[in-house]
Amino acid sequence: MSITAERKEALIKEHSRGSDDTGSPEVQVAILTERITNLTEHFKGHAKDNHSRRGLLMLVNKRRSLLDYLRKKDQARYTDLIGKLGLRK
Repeated sequence: MSITAERKEALIKEHSRGSDDTGSPEVQVAILTERITNLTEHFKGHAKDNHSRRGLLMLVNKRRSLLDYLRKKDQARYTDLIGKLGLRK
């Protein structure tokens, strides 16, 4: 259900704004999106796992807050990020 260190490092490298950037909203949203995707796959086989479902809802809310912050601060970065991650239809 969690992501591997190598995958996390690849996400950081792909979405970072600088060489040692790990805390920008883009990186955080990318990591949260990966974790949400993994949990969604988990629920296809474990439909009654309500404890993990609560964690999923918390991750989705955290991602939503970060996206709202990014949209408020810099609209261009927001649209680039949701385009890269494919979050909006």
